[in-house]
Amino acid sequence: MGRKVVVAVCCLNQWALDFDGNLSRIITSIQEAKVQGASYRTGPELEVTGYSCEDHFYEADTLLHSWEVLAELLASPVCKNILVDVGMPVMHKSVTYNCRVSFFNGKLLLIRPKLKLCDDGNYRESRWFTAWTKLYQTEDYILPEFIRELTGQKSVVFGDAVLETLDTTIGFEICEELWNPSSTHISLGLDGVEFIVNGSGSYFELRKANVAVDLVLGATRKSGGCYLFSNLRGCDGQRIMFNGGSCIALNGQTIARTRQFSLEEVEVAVATVDLDDIRTYRNLVRSRNIAAAQSPSYRRIPVDFSLSESSCYAMRASTTPFKWQYHSPEEEIAYGPAGWLWDYLRRSGQGGFFLPLSGGVDSSSSAVLVYSMCRMVVTSVQNGDSHVIDDVRRIVGDPSYIPDDPRELCNRIFITCYMGSSNSSAETRQRAKDLSDQLGSYHLTLAIDAVVSAALNIFTVVTGLVPKFRVDGGSLRENLALQNVQARMRMVLSYLLAQLMLWARGRSGGLLVLGSANVDESLRGYLTKYDCSSADINPIGGISKADLKRFLTYARNEYGLASLDSILTAPPTAELEPLQEGRLVQTDEEDMGLTYAELGDLGRLRKQAACGPYTTFCRLIQSWRGAGTPAEIAHKVKHFYRCYAINRHKMTVITPSVHAETYSPDDNRFDHRPFLYNAKWGWQFRAIDAHNYHVECKGIPLEHVNKMVDTDDRKLDNAHMQSGNSIAF
Repeated sequence: MGRKVVVAVCCLNQWALDFDGNLSRIITSIQEAKVQGASYRTGPELEVTGYSCEDHFYEADTLLHSWEVLAELLASPVCKNILVDVGMPVMHKSVTYNCRVSFFNGKLLLIRPKLKLCDDGNYRESRWFTAWTKLYQTEDYILPEFIRELTGQKSVVFGDAVLETLDTTIGFEICEELWNPSSTHISLGLDGVEFIVNGSGSYFELRKANVAVDLVLGATRKSGGCYLFSNLRGCDGQRIMFNGGSCIALNGQTIARTRQFSLEEVEVAVATVDLDDIRTYRNLVRSRNIAAAQSPSYRRIPVDFSLSESSCYAMRASTTPFKWQYHSPEEEIAYGPAGWLWDYLRRSGQGGFFLPLSGGVDSSSSAVLVYSMCRMVVTSVQNGDSHVIDDVRRIVGDPSYIPDDPRELCNRIFITCYMGSSNSSAETRQRAKDLSDQLGSYHLTLAIDAVVSAALNIFTVVTGLVPKFRVDGGSLRENLALQNVQARMRMVLSYLLAQLMLWARGRSGGLLVLGSANVDESLRGYLTKYDCSSADINPIGGISKADLKRFLTYARNEYGLASLDSILTAPPTAELEPLQEGRLVQTDEEDMGLTYAELGDLGRLRKQAACGPYTTFCRLIQSWRGAGTPAEIAHKVKHFYRCYAINRHKMTVITPSVHAETYSPDDNRFDHRPFLYNAKWGWQFRAIDAHNYHVECKGIPLEHVNKMVDTDDRKLDNAHMQSGNSIAF
């Protein structure tokens, strides 16, 4: 029988700069780890401050308060007789580092700075932190005066070192170091480190959950050892939602994990590890042992404590491995953005949500996500989560309220409104009502024609002109303006109703306005600037149309929402142009000139594959082979990039949404691009045309090809200037 060690990872829903709340959640996690018999507890990245402090990391206050929180931990009786490390920023020699700080029984042991920083996707770590590049080296860190008085220590070791207890060795690999090609766990494992600890801030993205798990399993499968991965969960103040899923892996197999999605603020997972299992596994890999015998050594910080000293756990069975089960993309949408909505609502101090519900796929998806959130709240209440109970009582303004029905909770905190006009159909009005009835939302139906007419009358008084729709003989510019004024009036009315509807219902507070523009329409620019896409937050702004339809199909079956059947089969339409004989003549895909499937392909090439117009065309003539001639594909590529360029300015004011898709056009953090383009794309489009002419007009001299290309360019420019999109609104 080997020596058994009980270790704990945790998943914390922290909040940037909420030092009181963050401290409380850290202490709770340590307490729960001790109750479950753990002798070592580790946590997520930057758990003391919250990950998304951003430029607040420049502030001396943030660094000071981090040390003050650490002082509370050092003095807490909860932290006695358990080895702990926490994540926080530390300034050393006037340079700020992202660090793990380990301590035991009121004494600091090691400050280990992050070696590799992440700057891709939504991450910008090198803006605030500097990587520690002195591999295998350490220095003395002089402690703040109040920490010296508390611990009796003048300094602590700072740098690339490991902890050596009486029975094992612990090393650190912070977040990005696991993803890096030269991962730290390789050198740690070769030097005999048996427990590799990773405090992470990995955010949610559809179909991404397996990535971190595969990396963790691979790290220990290759050279043995126990990997402790602790991740944040939820919205800590930004557009990202942390992905949860903390886990413990042993020799390439998962032995413990927390949930990916949950409203629980603190979740701890423990595992019992036999140290001999690590040593035997490694000893059997001969090539690994040869490499280990010549590997450089880390400085070892002695810890006068044995993780396995508790005799009561000597007979405890080692934790059994299991296979990780992942959520489907539809489930990820149901739980991920819904959890983000809950965090935003409870932390914003507002009393619920207001949503303009059109009866289409997008607004219906936003509505169903609120319903999914309510289901999660009711489940957490039934499980006795006191934090959720306190939050929901504060939101509804009832100190004795206990929600037991998602529909009833929806009615209290969720107001939907169908804002119809003379251009709206009876079908969409009915679809919105049917869905609201099934969700339980407090539903309103109103007509915006009077407000729109009042605005247009002002224009007529000023100019003496009466704009007309295209079907009535108006120009494209008139047609677009008449559509936009309807959309913008809906936004104005949304905010009026959001501010006053709780007052009208006898409650205090206001409502958060929800948007419902999907990622494809934002990319194409198929939305009116400052219409109902302009809201406080947008739960679906990072999700594609195709995924939203799959999500609604899932919700229809999982939640029994039969009203979604007609919504899913109806053609997407903005309903901003007049009906003809009571029927729709306007559909989104016809308006956009592209299908949603085509937009998805174009978006992934633009962002994921980093393709410009020419390379996009070259890729699509292969992947869209059979769907059109090269000339037809070229036309679609040009149309997409022209519309994208004209409308990119809309992304500078796009409503904050939870990040979920890898080709999101979010201008704030994820997709940094100009917002003033030359929409002609002259050089790029000539390259596309030259490619086509060389293929289709073999034998024609190059100078003739160029003349033909120039002629086509002029035709495209003229068509562009005549279109309603020559100036984007």
